[in-house]
Order: sequence, then structure tokens, then C-alpha cells
Amino acid sequence: MLPTLILASTSKYRAELIQKLGIPFLTKKPNYDEDTAKSEGLLKGFTPERLAEELSRGKARSLEGPNQTVIAGDQLVHLSGKILGKSERFDLALEQLSALRGQWHQLITAVTIKTAQNEFHINHVTHLHMRQLTDQEIENYLRSDAPYDCAGSYKIEKSGLILFDEIKTDDFSAIQGIPLIWVASRLKELGYEYFQK
Repeated sequence: MLPTLILASTSKYRAELIQKLGIPFLTKKPNYDEDTAKSEGLLKGFTPERLAEELSRGKARSLEGPNQTVIAGDQLVHLSGKILGKSERFDLALEQLSALRGQWHQLITAVTIKTAQNEFHINHVTHLHMRQLTDQEIENYLRSDAPYDCAGSYKIEKSGLILFDEIKTDDFSAIQGIPLIWVASRLKELGYEYFQK
């Protein structure tokens, strides 16, 4: 019998992506102090990719068990040397989107798959160019989607797609939190079968 698949996240967006695989899974909140780990990584001068990777691996390892496969992830926005995370509220989201408009930025989606014997990891990088939006458009968007729980303050799966005039990626699902093509391949290698439910 294959190990139980665990999604180490309370994100409904990540859960919706994993559901597409048709593989039964459970969701658990990581036993991990993400805020402290992020602050320490920033103090150590980690690159955005290194920081996202450390957070992803930390979450996965916090739920490691003998008979389970854990999927954990983290997302960061990298804009001209600055790291943007979740805004959590309107004024900070307004500040983030105002900084992003008319600019290219990177969305780093780090994912770790941890079993008792193996650990797989990817840093998936998407390049996005935001339109030159007006202040009113940004405010209206924020009131529409309330994307305060998303890195960079946009929800691509809702109206957030309209904020951009160009997106460069080889896996669109990564923008929503899980590079599903990569995850599906690794799970297949581990013996899981798709579309069981």
C-alpha cells in the first residue's frame, strides 16, 4: 500500500490543484514557524530562490512520517531585488501592486515532496509583466478579489489574470501555488496512479 499523500498547506488553491490528480490526500498545517524562518533567511541574505526553497523544505520536513508522502510549497515575488510576500491587508496590497505595475517581476514557486526515503524539490520561476494600471483600477481590483492571502497581492485564478499583459511560464498551475506538471511526474515515479476518484 502506498504512503498516505499529505498536502502540507491550508491553502484552498493548492488543495484544488492537488484534487485534479485524482489521488486521495489529506491536508495538514505544517508544524513550522514560517515567519521566524523567513526573517532569519532574510537576515542571512538568502536569495529569493534560496529563501523559498528553505521555507518549502522546512514545511515538508515538519510533517515527515514513516508512511506518508508530504507535498509542501512556498511562494515569493521578486521585484528588483525586493521580496514581496502576502500583504494581509488592503493598504499593503495597494503598495505592492503600485510597485509592480508597469514592471516585470518573478514569481518563485518552491515545492518539496518528502517521503521517508527521498526528497524532491523544484524552484519554479514565472516571469510576469503587469499592465500600467491606474490607481483606481488597482483599488477596484483589490476590492473585487481581496487577494491579501497571496504573494504579490493578486489571484491569477480569479480576476488577477487581467492585471498582466505578458506571462512567461511552462506550467501555469505554478502561479496558483503548485507546478502540477512536475508534481504529477514525481508522484508517478513514486508509484501513485492518477484519477482514482
